[in-house]
Amino acid sequence: MKQVIQNYKTGKLSVEDAPVPKLHSNGLLVKNAFSLISAGTERSSVELARKSLLGKARSRPEDLKKVIALAKKQGILNAYKTAMSRLEMPSPLGYSSSGIVIEVGKGITDIKVGDKVACAGAGYASHAEVIFVPKNLCAVAPKDVPLDWAAFTTLGAIAMQGVRQADLRVGEHVAVIGLGLLGQLTVQILKASGCRVIGIDLDSDKTKLAIKCGADRAVLRSENVVNLVKQFTDGNGVDAVIITAATSSNDPFLLAPDIARDRAKVVLVGVAKLDFPREPYYRKELSLLLARSYGPGRYDTKYEEEGIDYPIEYVRWTEKRNMEAVLQLMAEKKLNIGPLISHKFKIEDAQKAYDLILGKTNEKFLGVLFEYDIGKEHETKIVISDSSVRRISDSRVRLGIIGVGNFAQTCLLPNIKGDKIDFVGVADAQGTIAKMVAKKYGYKYCTSDYKKLLDDKTISTIFIATRHNLHAQLITESIKAGKHVFCEKPLCLNQKELNQIAKVYNNSMTKKNIPSPLTGEGKGEGEMTQLPNNSMTPVLMLGFNRRFSPLTIKAKQFMDDKVGPYLINYRINAGMLPKDHWLLDLKQGGGRIIGEVCHFIDIISYFTQSRLVSVYAQSLSGSKPVSNDNIIATLKYEDGSIASISYFAVGDKDFPKERIEIFGDEKVCVINDFREAIFSSEGKQTKRKMAQDKGFSNEIKAFFDAIKNGKPSPIPFEQIVETTLATFLVNESIRTGKPVTMPSITVGSKD
Repeated sequence: MKQVIQNYKTGKLSVEDAPVPKLHSNGLLVKNAFSLISAGTERSSVELARKSLLGKARSRPEDLKKVIALAKKQGILNAYKTAMSRLEMPSPLGYSSSGIVIEVGKGITDIKVGDKVACAGAGYASHAEVIFVPKNLCAVAPKDVPLDWAAFTTLGAIAMQGVRQADLRVGEHVAVIGLGLLGQLTVQILKASGCRVIGIDLDSDKTKLAIKCGADRAVLRSENVVNLVKQFTDGNGVDAVIITAATSSNDPFLLAPDIARDRAKVVLVGVAKLDFPREPYYRKELSLLLARSYGPGRYDTKYEEEGIDYPIEYVRWTEKRNMEAVLQLMAEKKLNIGPLISHKFKIEDAQKAYDLILGKTNEKFLGVLFEYDIGKEHETKIVISDSSVRRISDSRVRLGIIGVGNFAQTCLLPNIKGDKIDFVGVADAQGTIAKMVAKKYGYKYCTSDYKKLLDDKTISTIFIATRHNLHAQLITESIKAGKHVFCEKPLCLNQKELNQIAKVYNNSMTKKNIPSPLTGEGKGEGEMTQLPNNSMTPVLMLGFNRRFSPLTIKAKQFMDDKVGPYLINYRINAGMLPKDHWLLDLKQGGGRIIGEVCHFIDIISYFTQSRLVSVYAQSLSGSKPVSNDNIIATLKYEDGSIASISYFAVGDKDFPKERIEIFGDEKVCVINDFREAIFSSEGKQTKRKMAQDKGFSNEIKAFFDAIKNGKPSPIPFEQIVETTLATFLVNESIRTGKPVTMPSITVGSKD
């Protein structure tokens, strides 16, 4: 399919062929018929992308501060690579479209295949031939509403929310400042609500259009607006001022108190400089309100992404219900979109459309649409290079990677290198990102359907870097498909998933049936096919990278020939996450203990070389059990070693993140943030410093070496299972307030 993409690093805007997006259970796949260019938002986005790096930094000072903070923590080079990786991410443009539903996610009953729909949301209702849209950002269009009209629904919902914030009554007077597309829609919605409307703009063509669209009066800003508004309102002033202009000036806020009555409302829907004198607002006791985009639900991930609606008894008008109200006004011809459409372009002519809105053609415009061929068929796979993957020796790694978001692009992909590696396929739910990564790193093809990688007989090895809730499913399916597997931590999110992984892994080790290592149950037919390297034992590796850090390896060598038990302190200054971060969502991320503390348990086990026997953990008083991101956990090992993990989110985020202290055998070793190590023995201290290296390169190299040389996984499966179980026990101990004993673990072996 074709999609408009903006590259923020180069500023290049292009129409790319990309795989169709993946359908998720809480949404729909839609063939776009039309999508609306938001001149203000998209023009700003394109202009920002075309600035130099210095210009981008000046325009986005908050982002620059984040890069500087990252440089302090991880070094300038790592911070630069991370920033460049973010800038290279292809950015889809557009947030308002309409089309025909072609697939419906599981559990959705109010929308069906073939329905005409209006779609909303940046990153969803993009300028693309096919889009995925969550159900709460999609509204069914009445039969009488043309699809080119329906493409204006999102912008209409923004206008609708501004009107709702003004809380107007029939017969009240309203001034609309700014008569662009948003202003024209606002004028019509106000008239449909029984209000008397006066429009104000700098452009006479727009004031004339406002009259055509139903405004009772429309005036130029250059006229004596204050007197004209007084005449319009019999000297009283308007009951509300709705600012729909897009300007860097504060003029709308200077004008508003001059034309408003006492105790009127001033509502900002567009963009204007929030700088105005206190006195006129104070004397008239004006209420200043901001309208939040499409309405309640906007920026709430549970509403928009998970599809959890607000009860109508408590929230009458959500963003979806605003969209439905706009569509109903269109059906009743109370909202006339026809006069607002100035241009239509085929998606292939996207550059011409953006030349128009950037002012390069010196042509006036208002509503600019992309038009699509809804009869066209599309693929989930795009071939980047038509050179075939060779039938090669068993010692080569033939690679497919599932999930190529920020983490994969920053930490994994740059470290996948070396000889005897064939880059075959990339899969990601966002096809544009899959294609960008495939092109950048030389993969043969990209797809939005990960099953195409599992079905590809030329692929021997799968990398998994998706969100955590998909790990268990992808690991088990990959092993069953006969692939070696590298999966980013964690292994899984719950005991049931762990049992299933263990069962599938054990069955893969032999053609015979082997009981689950955790329950002794689950015998069944072996489902494994022969691995591509003719081995029946897959290499299953988890992304516990810290044990592969150069400083960790030096510390292990220093502390080697372990005699007695160790005492280990591991302090992590994790920092706060936004409350809606996906890692804190127990369904997607599993929480910070399962999602991140697993790292620290693994490295402690690596040093103690002993079996974990019990866990006792407590959380900070008042800390929400949902996140458990301020905890102290004590781990006891079979050889008598004791470790303490102090995981904090309440500290200074700019303070170094990690510190490990190891005491034992009359030695002390300290690792500071994987940038410095201190070794102390027999009264002598030595230090080693280096650029921060958390071991990503070494862990990937060790994984590939195991595959190429027919060796076991660099991290034994028993240790992966133990660490995963330990995270579950930390959560259980916090919940019960009691120590928890580690169950015995028996992993099957080949006969």
